[in-house]
Amino acid sequence: MRKRLFALLWSCLLLMLSAAVLAVAHAAPSAPATIDEAAQALRQGPVYVDPAAAGQLSASEADALEKKIKDADKPVFVAVLPQSSDFPEEGLLANLRNDTGITGLYAVRLGDGFDAGADSSVMPVRAVDNLVASVKTQDAGADAATQLNAFVDQAVEQARGNAPASWSGGTADDGAAPSATGLVVLGAVAVAGGAGAYAVVRRNRRRKEEEERAALDKLRVVVDEDITAYGETLERLDFHPAEPGADDTMRADYTRALDSYESAKTRMERARHPSEVRGVTQALEDGRYSLAVLEARRTGAELPARRPPCFFDPRHGPAVADVRWTPSGGSAREVPVCGADEVRLREGEDPMSRTVDVGDGRRRPYWEAGPAYGPWAGGYFGGGLLPGLLVGTMLGSMLATPAYAAEYGGGDFGSGGEWSGGDVSGSDFSSSDFGGFGDGGGFGGGGGFDGGGF
Repeated sequence: MRKRLFALLWSCLLLMLSAAVLAVAHAAPSAPATIDEAAQALRQGPVYVDPAAAGQLSASEADALEKKIKDADKPVFVAVLPQSSDFPEEGLLANLRNDTGITGLYAVRLGDGFDAGADSSVMPVRAVDNLVASVKTQDAGADAATQLNAFVDQAVEQARGNAPASWSGGTADDGAAPSATGLVVLGAVAVAGGAGAYAVVRRNRRRKEEEERAALDKLRVVVDEDITAYGETLERLDFHPAEPGADDTMRADYTRALDSYESAKTRMERARHPSEVRGVTQALEDGRYSLAVLEARRTGAELPARRPPCFFDPRHGPAVADVRWTPSGGSAREVPVCGADEVRLREGEDPMSRTVDVGDGRRRPYWEAGPAYGPWAGGYFGGGLLPGLLVGTMLGSMLATPAYAAEYGGGDFGSGGEWSGGDVSGSDFSSSDFGGFGDGGGFGGGGGFDGGGF
């Protein structure tokens, strides 16, 4: 009895000593660390809070943010740093990326300021600019937790690639093994509730299939309009493969344009899931670019660069410029536009927007419609570009939710490639490939950290 009492008292003493050590460790903020120390920490996990900035983001808030990033398996890095001479704002993002040595999307909360930058393989510069501008506009003056969660919620949906292998990959209790008693209880519950769970699964599966059919029916109307419009463009084309002056490159362009038309029709006929529509609109986008190249060859003009289609209506063909545009109730962002819409906007007129049926015979621009139109738009604006263009719009808000990916096949919006985000690129990476903090404003909009962000 005496031995058991002694052991209990000894255990209590150890607990009190541990608490005292932790209290000392989490005492008043210490001196700031260095960029190198922050980079070393980010190689081991996605969130780093400098000891001198611990008052901005609590340990529980940092853990929740880290879990969110790890669960998404994306190369998103977040650092919370104090505003001090140890962290000069000029070049801070690039230096942090350089010292960490891992391709990714990097965000820094420096004092009350905020900015982000990314390797282009993880997120295009324009998408980073739009994301930062959206966070700064929607969360101006917000505390670190609110602002960083707003950033991460959108970042993990838009960033390409995977988390680096150097991260532990999971929360602290991920590896905890369940006890034998727990396994017995779980087994009993599974047996007792198996029949009911099976019925729920079947009901949910039927509900999901019905919702997908309804979404696909909506998409079919819009896609058929696009296919018809593209077919009419081909009919109006005054090119014949045997005409004088036609060469093999022109004939190849023409063949690709025809193949795209056939591919779009076949894919739509076979589509059984909303996400499969991305391949249809991707084929139409490829075809319109082939026609633009063919036209340039025939007229002797410079071949057009491969650009996304006009944001306002992809049927207008490849964009020729990027213009600043602000949707109703949203923040300004750059969008690719055709020549005609560029002129309309410059003259203060509304662009010729693509409208879709939103019920009751009403038609609205597609970015103000429901999530069913996400796969349609994703085929046109692949490679992670779409979410940045739609930040702050109704469709953009829906695309940024896990429910969208589950119900409509979100993912990479038809980028069609494997991305290298999350790999170790070493300290000799090209800083010209790491961007997103130019038009985004910098820490405080280019005039110092003023709480508005980078």
